[in-house]
Amino acid sequence: MKHCSLLRMEALLNEWLWREEYWLPPGVRWQDIEMKEDEGRFPLPRDLIYTLPLAFAFIALRIVFERLIAVPLSKHFDVKDRIRIQAASIPKLETFYKQNSAQPSQSEVVSLGKQCGLSQRKIQTWFRHRRHQDRPSNTKKFCEAFWRFVFYLVSFTAGLGSLINTPWFWDHRECWRGYPKQPVAEAHYWYYMLEMGFYLSLLLCVSVDIKRKDFKEQVVHHITTIFLIGFSYCANYVRVGTLVMLVHDSSDFLLESAKMLHYAGWTKTCDSLFVIFSLVFLVTRLVVFPCRVVHTTLVVSVEFFQPFFGYYFFNALLLVLQALHIFWANLILRMVYKFVFLGKVERDERSDEESEVDDEEEEPEEEGDECSWEQRKGAINSKLASLANNCVLNNLTNQRNINSRLPKAR
Repeated sequence: MKHCSLLRMEALLNEWLWREEYWLPPGVRWQDIEMKEDEGRFPLPRDLIYTLPLAFAFIALRIVFERLIAVPLSKHFDVKDRIRIQAASIPKLETFYKQNSAQPSQSEVVSLGKQCGLSQRKIQTWFRHRRHQDRPSNTKKFCEAFWRFVFYLVSFTAGLGSLINTPWFWDHRECWRGYPKQPVAEAHYWYYMLEMGFYLSLLLCVSVDIKRKDFKEQVVHHITTIFLIGFSYCANYVRVGTLVMLVHDSSDFLLESAKMLHYAGWTKTCDSLFVIFSLVFLVTRLVVFPCRVVHTTLVVSVEFFQPFFGYYFFNALLLVLQALHIFWANLILRMVYKFVFLGKVERDERSDEESEVDDEEEEPEEEGDECSWEQRKGAINSKLASLANNCVLNNLTNQRNINSRLPKAR
């Protein structure tokens, strides 16, 4: 019975999902692209199954990497974690915070005040401290940036090494010559598997990673990238797919390295890296990607085969990525404009802080608050110390303009 069920499921997949008109140009059949062992590897959809265990392997490796390498390195770089006032232990408020909301409405504040016998101000202060308590530390942000930096750097270096001697790296018409019967080199097979496994691990960890203001765009980016890698592999768009991955990795490791240096307080080096990242990002995402990669998939490819479903679907995913590139380029240009022409940045364009957490500053407490004077003094000192760290990447790490902070710090 089980064998019959599997056969029926396979028949349904062949009938609906693996229909030739979805995956192959008109006039080409599956048997036309079959390869013998001596002809090389042909990409098969079942290969993508291995990316799921790879994703879990990346997650496990990340945990070990952060504990054994990233955390000790953050101490070596003297990464400072901000001192935060700890919220007093009030079980009813803690229960409401975890089960209902981290930002109660005015009516809920009144109700909680009556239940706990506290003033509305003290209730609001408790929730503010509790939200700040859950903010990610600089050490956590450093470790996350370091992990991504290592992967993107290794991926870019290995990808460039495997592609620089290929004919389609220099002449994009070669991406389509002989399509769809194009063998896939072993290096490019692993390039695909590891990239897709890594982005799957990022998607699986999205709930525990630091949430930024562009959180939704990041999720869309990860999902689009996974679909793009998976579909391009199944449709044997591997040649142009490797170029897409290389273009993206070329600037990502620069951003992560700049963020690492910002958390470590290396302001001048951080500024220089951010300028380099901005130039590389704008050139690769707004010039190279649309003018070379998207152009070859939209225009050049139709010289070699007639458009089919895969052609439209693949190009639609590329255009979604390009829309995200324009969104992020706009943020970067606004940051650069404020820094160069105004000499300051009044607010964050893209924050490393959690999007759910408000950006309020700690306020002085009323007399009789549960927090000690030593805690308040430590919080004020930490604010004053953060004022000296006003570099370009303040936009990326949720710090406000110096002038707007001085009155409260005082």
